[in-house]
Amino acid sequence: MSTGEPNLSRRPDGAALVIAAILAAIAAIIIWQTSQMRVPPIQARVGPTVFPYIIAGGLILLSLGTVVSALRHGFPAREDDNIRPIMWIVGGLIAQLLLLSTAGFSIATGVLFAFTAKAFGRGPLWQTIPIGAVFAFLVWFAFAKGLQLSLPSGPLERLIP
Repeated sequence: MSTGEPNLSRRPDGAALVIAAILAAIAAIIIWQTSQMRVPPIQARVGPTVFPYIIAGGLILLSLGTVVSALRHGFPAREDDNIRPIMWIVGGLIAQLLLLSTAGFSIATGVLFAFTAKAFGRGPLWQTIPIGAVFAFLVWFAFAKGLQLSLPSGPLERLIP
């Protein structure tokens, strides 16, 4: 069913309408949260509220464009979902959330990296977990030591004074 041709059924594309609603909801949240900001009078013209409003406006435009495309059947037919890779990625996200506080950023993110690589058909876990942990450790080092930002530390991160 993945011919790349537009969907010519009579009903609007329901998935696209859901995506449009999510985009509009995110825009509404941004607008609401930005309107709640207390801005000093000196920053009232061009201050910290300008860019959130611009981003919200862009999301609204994307939402409207998605609705129009859904109503005009402008999206190509989608392939059926392959649940196995999706479950690997979701499992990696869950593992990362569970491991962050105990194993630290590097190991938890290394597990996420490995599970995502497995979802894309790459390497065994015993090989991709250490590769992911090394990359994540470099990210942790840049953020924690270079930018002085706080990321969860585990046994690997505690090796660095």
